[in-house]
Amino acid sequence: MECVRRAVAVELEHPPPELYAVEEPYRRIVEEVATYVAERGRLEGEKYSELYRRFRKQYHLPSQLIQQAINQGVETGKSFLELKRDGRIHKPRPEVRRVAIRFAKNSWSYRKTAASAAPVKIAVSLPSGRREIWIKPHKRFWLYWWRALRKEAELASTLILKRKRGKRYAIFVFDVMPKKKPPAEAVAFDVNENSVAVARVSLLSTVDAVAR
Repeated sequence: MECVRRAVAVELEHPPPELYAVEEPYRRIVEEVATYVAERGRLEGEKYSELYRRFRKQYHLPSQLIQQAINQGVETGKSFLELKRDGRIHKPRPEVRRVAIRFAKNSWSYRKTAASAAPVKIAVSLPSGRREIWIKPHKRFWLYWWRALRKEAELASTLILKRKRGKRYAIFVFDVMPKKKPPAEAVAFDVNENSVAVARVSLLSTVDAVAR
């Protein structure tokens, strides 16, 4: 059975001002790369390296943030081309007004209180170094977190930070395994010398009859 992907947004408490400073250069990178892909259809390996070096020098962001912004720009550009081919968009080039900043594996982490299995802080890599931020967990978050502890779900390696209506949120992504349900019915076969009888048996009804 395939896993189901679920995203859970948790509000940040007192996010560092540096996040706002990172957001604009990150958005510019996404938009420039998206425009390039929309015009040419792809981002060549040599061009990727060229853009990476220029963005590092121009914006002074951590390398993983630049890589994530470039990758996000490629996705945005390809999505723009698909919408344009389907006639659902008529703009000459993609416009990126807001971005969700992605922190890949090893560029973020969470901390726990003593003798607790639950996270209370996250830490993200910013231009000035590692910064810790308190989070405000809620019921839905705890539901998926405990499922992850029970090996019924897996926490994705990428954390997303997003701003909405003046507030900052950390978006945790879980790959959740569907719950296994016992079969409600079974097929019974009665094979004789000259015939085969097939019957569908309700397991719930059979269990009730046996119990009675």
